[in-house]
Parts: sequence; structure tokens; C-alpha cells
Amino acid sequence: MYSKNNRSRRLSDGCSRRIKPEPIISIQMVGESQGLTARKTVALTRSLTFEIQIPLDMKKPVVSLLIGLFLAAISVSAQQITYSEPDRDDARALSFEILGKMNGRLLVYKTYRDLHFVSVFDNDMKMTDKQRLDFLPDKVLGTEFLTYPDFVYMIYQYQRRNVFYCMAVKIGPDGKKMGDPIQLDTTAGMNFSANTKVYSFINSDDKQKLMIFKINSRNDKMHVLTTLLFDKSLNLIKKSRLGVEMPQRNDFLAEFSLDNEGDMACIRASGTSQNDNINRISLIIKKAEDDRLSSISDIPIKGLYLDDIRIKVDNLNKHYVITSYYSKQRRGNIDGIYYFLWDKTSGKELVTSATQFSDEFRADARGEGNVKTAFNDFFLKNIILRKDGGFIVISESAYTSTRGNTLNRWDYLYGSPYWSSMDYYYWNSPMGYYPWWRSRSFTNSMTRYFADNVTVISFSPEGKMEWSNVVRKSQYDDETDNFIGYGIYNSGDKLNFLFNVQEKRDNILTDQSIAPNGQINRNPTFKNLDRGYNFMPRHAKQVGARQMIIPCQYRGFTCFAKIDY
Repeated sequence: MYSKNNRSRRLSDGCSRRIKPEPIISIQMVGESQGLTARKTVALTRSLTFEIQIPLDMKKPVVSLLIGLFLAAISVSAQQITYSEPDRDDARALSFEILGKMNGRLLVYKTYRDLHFVSVFDNDMKMTDKQRLDFLPDKVLGTEFLTYPDFVYMIYQYQRRNVFYCMAVKIGPDGKKMGDPIQLDTTAGMNFSANTKVYSFINSDDKQKLMIFKINSRNDKMHVLTTLLFDKSLNLIKKSRLGVEMPQRNDFLAEFSLDNEGDMACIRASGTSQNDNINRISLIIKKAEDDRLSSISDIPIKGLYLDDIRIKVDNLNKHYVITSYYSKQRRGNIDGIYYFLWDKTSGKELVTSATQFSDEFRADARGEGNVKTAFNDFFLKNIILRKDGGFIVISESAYTSTRGNTLNRWDYLYGSPYWSSMDYYYWNSPMGYYPWWRSRSFTNSMTRYFADNVTVISFSPEGKMEWSNVVRKSQYDDETDNFIGYGIYNSGDKLNFLFNVQEKRDNILTDQSIAPNGQINRNPTFKNLDRGYNFMPRHAKQVGARQMIIPCQYRGFTCFAKIDY
């Protein structure tokens, strides 16, 4: 969930329109028996017709192939975009989250101050209902959502007097709650008013296992990790209270994940008081039914300095994949990507490798400037697993510029997100977020946010780089990061990157796709976009095999666009 900055532009008239290319009318063969050629007439729309000259003696399978290739080449014009109308009752500075589709209806959660709503849209993006969640307490400190085909779980937290509550409620396709809220856990003895969450939430990829957990760091030598594992119906499977030794003064826990069997894995990392690179990491595993930590395994990093660590569960191959950028010296330039593969079945390390980036790749990613510092502004954004055990790593260059205050990548990384003035600290997955969400200390002057090139790297199961490529873009905005960045649409045979290209004072939504062999196809800019809508593609959500929902802004109000491919 994220906040929309109050931002209004002078735009064209019209609140809601459905932009749809006319359907294919006909494909017919026209020719004379004595002629040498025939005309294949393809009417794509009522205003667009092509003629292809084809020899009469050409075999039908060849003709069909040519027509198929032709249609595929121009299919990019066949997207259908449908906009919702802005809700004039919404506050301009609301926060929202796209929950997904249930029974053909789209649900969107909206909140402003202490008001919480679920808006329901039909297939034509018309709002059919808006339910206020009046059962929520006055001050909700955190919300998480997990969407199923016919309902969505809302996990929320709040404090009442000296007790902190973690609750769950089921919301149906009509936006109404299904039954009373369920208490998942409580934390007593809160002798002060908390302004941050206590509990963190994770779920398995198949959504059959859910876990909430909290970390008590009162004793800096022994953090206490409390985990509660639930099934899909929120029946408690196991509650455990575990002591985790912290050998180094600046140790912390991060990167939690839950596999389909209910086993939890996380990283214990060691940094320094200067918040710079990680110099030691351990893989911690707790099996679903165990009352203790199943294993703590030190991961060899061979003198490398890591940062931006990620862990990914490979449920198909029963592996844990750990990746991170690395440098060869403390606070040094990023040299490459570190890769570690752990086999869950045998409980052993399978692969450890460090891939150093070539100068050619650095120059390609950087575009301008010193190639040695090319990756210093890049942060890991997505890890996509393949069935053969290989994986794709996607990173984006992101940085800020603020008068009188300069932050570097070490200020972004391991300082503020894990420190807390109270006994508990929570963890949020950084996937999908920009690094500056961890540190919001630059609020007294104007901040300009930048999001530039995206690198895509494919690795074999052995950790060897197979190919790399760069999606080129250059974006910036002032006081908000909602309109920069990218969204991903996965069609199965390729990955589509949707992002805004800034032309003069307008943002133009653009689509570039990358094939399994790494080849990038720079698709034409969307031609059927309605004027006046400013898209937020990095907050887009794929809700179907060929459907995406992208939030956008119209005259300062938030609305949503459905794109059917």
C-alpha cells in the first residue's frame, strides 16, 4: 500500500471513457482465375485496412502463416483500456491498494486518516459498491492483504491501552466482511503508545500457509522470535517462541520467507555501526512443527561485502536462493552479484558463486559517467524463478537529490529499517519498494526522485550468467515517486515492462518486452490512451493471464485503468 501525493494538472475534459479498437471485421480472398496474383484483404478496424499481394499458386498453409505473422506483428494495437471514474468523495491524499479480482469483480482498498473503504468495480470499471470498514479501530497501525479467488484476508494491527493486537478479517467479493474479526495474537506490557507495527506477515506461494511473527530485541545478545503459523482457514498450526543468538553487536534478522510446507527461512546478518556493507550472514531455518530452530548455517562470502540481500523460496526444486550485490572492499563500488543455493532436502549448500560485471555491461547499464560506479545506484527489485532451477534478477537504478542533504546507498540500506525505539522491530519485504522508504529524514526541503535504467540478468541453475540486457529509461519527479518506476506484466512467453516516458510535461505510458533469450522488443507507445490520465505503473497489479490494473490520476483524483491484452 502506498500514499498518493496531492498533485493536480490542467487536463482535458472527460472523466471516464472506454477506448477500444474496433473488432476484426473480415479476412477474405479476392482474385480472378486468370490473374497472376490475389489480394488478401485484412480489415483490422473499420478505418484501417491492409492489402497483401500474394501469388495464386502459393499454398494455403504458407498464406495462413504469412497472415498469422502479419497479425502478430500489429497485435500491439489491440490492447483495450477501460478507465474507472474518479470518486469525487475520495480525499486527494488517500492511500490505496489494489486487492485483485474475485468472481469477476475488482476490489480496491482505500484509506484516509482513520477512514477505511473497499470499492468494488465491475468488468466495465464502473464502481458498483463502496463499503466502509467501520469495524476497524480508530488508529490502525498496519494492514496486509492476501487475495484468494472468492475472498481476501485483511491482517491489521492496533494498540488499545497497553495491549497490541494483531487481527484478521475475511472480506467477500461484495466488499463486506464475512464474519467477525479473528484475534491472531496479542502483545501485552506496551507501556507507551506505539506508532509502528509490531507484527510482520508472510505467506507461502500457494497461499495455503500464513505466518505472523514478532521480534523482541530488548536483549541485544539474544533476540526473541515469536512465530504463529496458520492454515488457509486461519486455524493455528504452531506457535513458537525462539531465542536467536546475536553474536555481533550489530546483528539483525531480515529477509523472512515461508515455503509451501510451512517452513520458515530468514537471514541473520552482521553489519557495523556505520550502517555499511554486510560482512557475515547465516541462513536460519525453522520447520513448521518444530519448537526450536532447525538449523543455523553460516554462509561463506569469502571476503566479500554484501548489501541488498534477498532470499527466494524455490518450492518446485525445494531450494532456497539467496542473492545480493557485493563489493570487494568496505563501502566500495558494486562489483557484481553474489549467489548462494541451499538444498532443503539434504540440508546442504549446493552452489556458491560471485559473478563480476564486465566493463561492457557496466557501460551499457550506466549509459553515462564512470563505469566503476555504474551499479552503485542499482537495487534488486524482482527475482523470477524458472522451472529448471535458473532464475532472473531484475534491478533498477534509483536515487534522490535533495538540497543540503545527500544520501548514499549505505544510508538507505541497514540503518533505519531495523532500528526501533521500542523493544520490538518489524520486517517488511523491500521487494517493490524504493530504497528511500527506509529513511525519510529529508523532509525539510524539496526532494527529487530518480528512477533510471533497469537491468535484467538470467542465471543458470549453477549460478552462471547466461545473458544480460538493459531496459533504458530516465525518469524523475519532485516530492513524489508514484509516477516513476515500472510495472511487470508476465504473459508466460515474455516479460513486459510498463513505464512512463516523459515527453515535455506529459507522461506517456510505454511498453517494452523481453524474451526468454534476453532480446528486448521496444513496442510502440500505447496509441489509444485517453488524454488527461497520469499512470502509476510501478503500482500496477496483474489480475489475470492477460489483464492488468494500473492506478492513475485524473485532475488530482485517483482512478484505475484496466488493460486487456
